Amino acid sequence: MLRLVDIQKSFRLGTLDVEVLCGVNLEVAAGDLLSIMGPSGSGKSTLMNIIGLLGRPTAGSYFLDGRDVSSMKDRELSAFRNMHIGFVFQSFNLLDHLTALENVAVPLVYRGLGRGEIRRRARAMLEKVGMEDRLGHKPDQLSGGQKQRVAIARALVGEPAVVLADEPTGALDSDTAEEVMQLLIRLNREERNTIVIITHDPLIARQCTRQTLIRDGLLLGGLRQAEAAE
Repeated sequence: MLRLVDIQKSFRLGTLDVEVLCGVNLEVAAGDLLSIMGPSGSGKSTLMNIIGLLGRPTAGSYFLDGRDVSSMKDRELSAFRNMHIGFVFQSFNLLDHLTALENVAVPLVYRGLGRGEIRRRARAMLEKVGMEDRLGHKPDQLSGGQKQRVAIARALVGEPAVVLADEPTGALDSDTAEEVMQLLIRLNREERNTIVIITHDPLIARQCTRQTLIRDGLLLGGLRQAEAAE
């Protein structure tokens, strides 16, 4: 469903080319719950941007949902991203002037769906994440955990091929972080949502059914939960 082949990424720094990703290979199957863990400077943010079609690799190939996205033009890439990828960020990235329902609806607005259909789907998604009693609340009326639930609903409302969660519990206290993680696990198990979590927290990483480590621009391993426990 998602396949990276020898992905490389370098940046120009003065007269030097700094290599950040050094030939990354990764396969993610439909229904996977994968963690990519690594310290600051390991390349995990750069990798997330490439998986999320927010940046382009210097070399290598990227296949998503049966399409080679490596050579797509910017406009095609933007439309493809809206249809196939959902994002959950550490800082939530909700629009302050919109209600929870309106925030969740944003990805569907860009698809040109009818207003009634947009509201129906946004409401149904908020119900799935336990936020049906906060439809009309704006972000400043919500707790951190509630904001992240809205953000998760927004990521999933368009039924993307994959959800990328970048440090989704990083701004939350430990109890709320565990609640959010259990929500992601439930959505993966019951709804078969494919979720990739980028994290520096081993407690979060270990709860995923697949775990991999990025270090110095290379992925090290890709164990499933049962294998990792051996």
